[in-house]
Amino acid sequence: MKTDYQAFSFTTEFFQNPYQFYEKLRSMQPIYRGNLIKNPGWYVTGYEEAITILKDKRFKNRIPLPEGSKKYEQLKNIQKDMMLFKNKSDHRRLRFLVSNVFTPKIVEQLRPSIEETVNELLQPFQNQKSLDVVSDLAFPLASLVIARIIGVPKEDLFQFREWATSLIQSIDFTRRGKVLENGDAITIKAMDYFNELIRIRKLNPKEDLISKLIMEEQQGDKLSDDELLATCILLVIAGHETTINLISNSVLTLLNHPKQLMKLKENSFLIDQAVEECLRYESPTQMIARVATEDIDIHNTSIKKGDQIYLLLGAANRDPHKFHNPNQFDITRNPNPHISFGNGAHFCLGAPLARLEAQIAIKTLLDWKKNIQLASSNLKWQKLIGFRSLKELPIIFD
Repeated sequence: MKTDYQAFSFTTEFFQNPYQFYEKLRSMQPIYRGNLIKNPGWYVTGYEEAITILKDKRFKNRIPLPEGSKKYEQLKNIQKDMMLFKNKSDHRRLRFLVSNVFTPKIVEQLRPSIEETVNELLQPFQNQKSLDVVSDLAFPLASLVIARIIGVPKEDLFQFREWATSLIQSIDFTRRGKVLENGDAITIKAMDYFNELIRIRKLNPKEDLISKLIMEEQQGDKLSDDELLATCILLVIAGHETTINLISNSVLTLLNHPKQLMKLKENSFLIDQAVEECLRYESPTQMIARVATEDIDIHNTSIKKGDQIYLLLGAANRDPHKFHNPNQFDITRNPNPHISFGNGAHFCLGAPLARLEAQIAIKTLLDWKKNIQLASSNLKWQKLIGFRSLKELPIIFD
């Protein structure tokens, strides 16, 4: 790939707005071979091309760290046992064991407690004139909800932010040695914590995910201790990142589009569609990776066995061949077949939960105060290329 593309990919301009770059890349070819990041591969910006690959089981997931690497041993081993990086029968087995907790029907039962949690988080700011959507609302909400599901005591949540922030950086494509070293150290802390919590739940089971998975393990459903531990740590990451990004990106997008914001306020029944459009317009997850397990021809492109595939979900969700006026934010867009949660066998298990948390948080926030505005237009994004993640989102209100 040309030098100017490689340089542009890691500038402040890219992190502030990657979509112009995606359009340039797509205009060259929707499946384009290059070396934007350390390992060269195919960059997929086209919607049809991306969804074809997501559905094709010949493209497998792989752990972010090389299997032969001797460095960052704990981080590599815990990733190896995560459902996110499993394939075929191992992935199906783990997904089946965990999926019962995240069905739309079960998730809907959490609505009253999520509504209560959002109101409790906003209450301290009732007589204030500002708050940070990321640290004051989105992060604590995601922490409290996933902790309740897993079975983590509320008083232990102070650790979650450090863990989630560090471990999400360790799986991003921008990671460097120091990030991986920190991720390895955080992994050891998280393993120690959950090993002890699992030990306690084996002696005193409760109505939480850890207790249910222990029971399934004891009934011979082939969930190993290492997989149970990895599942707990994965849910800390996955239960935070998508939800935090979705809530904060949605609030930012709505505030930047006052006509759409007013339409939502006047028609609260549009909240579901508004969240779907926010998912498409500012995808919380921007890029995921696959590897070809054999030689494959996809949309007139010959991909060789072992080739790395980088699926730019944020680009596919703005493909003009699939979406009319893709750079226009429209909360009434219908249909809206975005792929922000992926597709196929690895479709995000927590999608129903992330959607519900976002719908409740956004609607409650907009109903709470009438005159919500951005405190600053100079916002900073995390320097991640796999995720669209604000560092903070300060808002002001009367």
